[in-house]
Amino acid sequence: MTKLAILGPMRIPFLILTPACVSLGVGTAIWTSDEVSILFVVFAFIGALCAHISVNSLNEYFDFKSGLDLRTDRTPFSGGSGVLPEQPHMARHALAIGLVTFALTGIVGIYFVLVWGWLLLPLGLIGLFVILFYTIWFTHNELLCLIAPGLGFGILMVMGTDFVLTGSYSFTAFVASLVPFFLVSNLLLLNQFPDVEPDKSVGRKHLPISLGVRTSTLIYGTFLALTYITIGIGVQLHYLPRFSLMGLSTIAIAIPACAGAYRYGENIKRLIPYLGLNVVIVIVTPLLVATGLFLG
Repeated sequence: MTKLAILGPMRIPFLILTPACVSLGVGTAIWTSDEVSILFVVFAFIGALCAHISVNSLNEYFDFKSGLDLRTDRTPFSGGSGVLPEQPHMARHALAIGLVTFALTGIVGIYFVLVWGWLLLPLGLIGLFVILFYTIWFTHNELLCLIAPGLGFGILMVMGTDFVLTGSYSFTAFVASLVPFFLVSNLLLLNQFPDVEPDKSVGRKHLPISLGVRTSTLIYGTFLALTYITIGIGVQLHYLPRFSLMGLSTIAIAIPACAGAYRYGENIKRLIPYLGLNVVIVIVTPLLVATGLFLG
């Protein structure tokens, strides 16, 4: 059993999204509370990372079992890790990783419920539900497929991190969470472009299938615009510090990413560089907004 086969279903390169989103929750907690527990920050990160690994591994398992992985032409940004089609005997291993990290996520959540009380419970339960049913249910409904990634990495992860560090819900955290909500929803939306036909063949329903790639690009552009509008309004209403306007700097690559997606949405080889630009936007923008929160 090679190291790649063991770690492949976790999709290690994509886990960088977790610290980017958790940093926003830490930033809002520090900005509104001044002081946070380092131990709680570590636990929050562990729980978020386990959640991300779980949804990745379960997605690998269910996509392999449905036959989707065998029909998909992988790109550096879509189509899974490719481990299970090459080593089918690793399917049970992927499932085990997904379930173990799912359980660890739940344990971290229970710990924080014991610390802070039951107000955290609804957020945690929704998060566990999204992890468990994303591939087998959410991907079969256009609206849920669009918003589930942003819900998980934006509203749930950012607001959850803020809550476990402060013990209460914060409108500042909600506003900050909208940044990854729009961006991560966009990440999965654009990554669906290369997989329209394979996804359709296994019964998936998402916007590029239902509305077509060209119309989906308009939604992609709208979500990009809403990201930057959120940052601007958040600062204007004093829910975010002025330094968070640094997040607007990624507009410089968001415009060509949107234009490239519109022009080459149906040409996968030409689209790949813009998929890469999109990843940069999704990672860097929350980090810049978080940096602004740390600077105050």
